[in-house]
Amino acid sequence: MFNALTKSFAGAVALAVVASVASADNWRGWNIHVDGYPNTVAMDKFAELIAVKTDGEYTLQMFHGGTLGSQPDAVEQVRAGALEIGNFNLGPIGPIVPAANVVSLPFIFKDVPHMFRVLNGEAGATIAAGMAEKGLQPLAWYDAGARSFYNGDKPINTPADVEGMKVRVMNNELFTGMIAELGGNPSPMAFAEVYQALKTGVVDGAENNWPSYESTGHFEVAGYYSLSQHLIIPECICMNIGTFNSLSPEMKTAVLEAAQESALYQRDLWNKREAASRAAVEAAGVVVNEIADKAPFQAAMAPVYEAYFETNPDLRALVELIQATE
Repeated sequence: MFNALTKSFAGAVALAVVASVASADNWRGWNIHVDGYPNTVAMDKFAELIAVKTDGEYTLQMFHGGTLGSQPDAVEQVRAGALEIGNFNLGPIGPIVPAANVVSLPFIFKDVPHMFRVLNGEAGATIAAGMAEKGLQPLAWYDAGARSFYNGDKPINTPADVEGMKVRVMNNELFTGMIAELGGNPSPMAFAEVYQALKTGVVDGAENNWPSYESTGHFEVAGYYSLSQHLIIPECICMNIGTFNSLSPEMKTAVLEAAQESALYQRDLWNKREAASRAAVEAAGVVVNEIADKAPFQAAMAPVYEAYFETNPDLRALVELIQATE
């Protein structure tokens, strides 16, 4: 608790210092990812494009690696206007914006292209409107890949293969419910602890995307990767709604165009990074298996969805709209 408070305080101090020296037309942006990561490169590109497309009327200074605080802190700072821009995963936004939380439902998307079709359609507009009501204006959607299961014992092809398995998940009732309904034992823990937990058998498996599986070395201690693609959670370039609304129509168009170009660039970088990560772990001997029929996994999620609808009955129509999107 002390460390968390210290980090939060340090982030707030850093934000205050930055805010004190920033000019009115010099925006500040937050990003959790490290140098060289697709999102980091793309957000720097976004900053360049803003300067070009607004003829220097607005500039964006990016702060990467979470240097201005944690993601939940940064979300609140953008909502409050202490920061103008943030590159956020929709996972932490879900508790604030109920409509955005639907993307965290297991198997809500068929695949990554389906996710983008949803976000570019009526359902995406509903999610964006819900975010705007809470102070966050989505400018564009980034790819964060699909999360799949991995473990050190066997391929996972059916829900029965998960039975009795201790699986590390993020601390979210939707994710713990997913593992429980598959017959496994959900084990929430900090991401930094997962490698050792896999190595020592504290957990049998975990789940994540290709770059995370490869860059953390998890493939060294969990050599079976099964393409369940059970969670496909997008990221956004989000802007403080007041800042966005204060722009002239011409400047809004310029910023949106910059964001969209940045998103296309990020998705290309992400695809290349995913391919490189997959090639690296396969070269190291990882066994990768496609799951021929995901329907049994999806059917097993019915209780998770019903529990979600019990507390969010007004979002059933949005979920059905997403599922009906081709």
